[in-house]
Amino acid sequence: MQATLVEPIFTDVLDAARQIRPYLSPTPLRRYPALDRLVGAEVYVKHENHNPTGAFKVRGGINLVSRMSEEDRRRGVIAASTGNHGQSVAYAARLFGVSAIICAPETANPVKVESMQDLGAEVVLAGERFDDAKHNAERLAREHGYRYIHSGDEPLLISGVGTHTLEVLQEQPDVDTVIVPVGGGSGAAGAGIAAKAINPQIQVIGVQSDAAQAAWLSWKSGELRESPNRTRAEGLATATPFALPQRIMRRVLDDFVLVSDDDLDAATAVMIEKTRTLVEAAGAAALAAAISMRDRLRDRKVALVCSGGNISPAQLKALLTRTS
Repeated sequence: MQATLVEPIFTDVLDAARQIRPYLSPTPLRRYPALDRLVGAEVYVKHENHNPTGAFKVRGGINLVSRMSEEDRRRGVIAASTGNHGQSVAYAARLFGVSAIICAPETANPVKVESMQDLGAEVVLAGERFDDAKHNAERLAREHGYRYIHSGDEPLLISGVGTHTLEVLQEQPDVDTVIVPVGGGSGAAGAGIAAKAINPQIQVIGVQSDAAQAAWLSWKSGELRESPNRTRAEGLATATPFALPQRIMRRVLDDFVLVSDDDLDAATAVMIEKTRTLVEAAGAAALAAAISMRDRLRDRKVALVCSGGNISPAQLKALLTRTS
């Protein structure tokens, strides 16, 4: 199935922007002097944590579910998620009157679980990691005929989330570097499609935790490679790479860097303090990468995709304890 998936192109991102506009407003793009100082560059934060689900993925969810056939809508949808993809699917399903089941690991962020339930989705908690939830969702889809919405191998999701970078460049056309967190890679793939079509000279850089390197290893080697998933940042937590985002990222990413979970913690604390908004670890990954690449980014105009802000009170308390 994966081999037959067609890569979305820039016109698909433009079409997605038109499709989702009645349901989602553009998110803020803001500049903070403190981040300029820390990175040594002109830094803009794309606040995807201001979306109604607190994360970027809702763009793709609305783009996909809004286009589903009546037959697929009657079947209902199922997805596997640590939270943000699940919220996206649940939000879009509620918007268009579709039943939704989300499979999540037992350790899933309770804030995200409650949000998915509040959006009307049935949440099935099983397994320790995302990949356990993914296997559970695939099994249930086979048994009951649900429309399974993969978190990465879906062209409409990728073109939908690419609209965040389209918005960045519409507001600040002279941005020359875009840094995007990578879990499965849909956000980075979408960002690269949009950025490279608008200006091929824009540098698009992915960032992942060094405690969950599957996407990074696959991108570096040119073949799909699994890797242990031990990161605390659930938005970056995948042990299995996704074929379609990998194909696209190999073409559109100029670089892909790893940061430690401790670097993610430090960047999360800085983002919360300096932007006065809630940010989860995955949402701070772009800043962690920018700080680690400070010398290379000097005097550039950099957009950081703050992919999400769904941090639980317990995670926030633990973060402040670790970084105090």
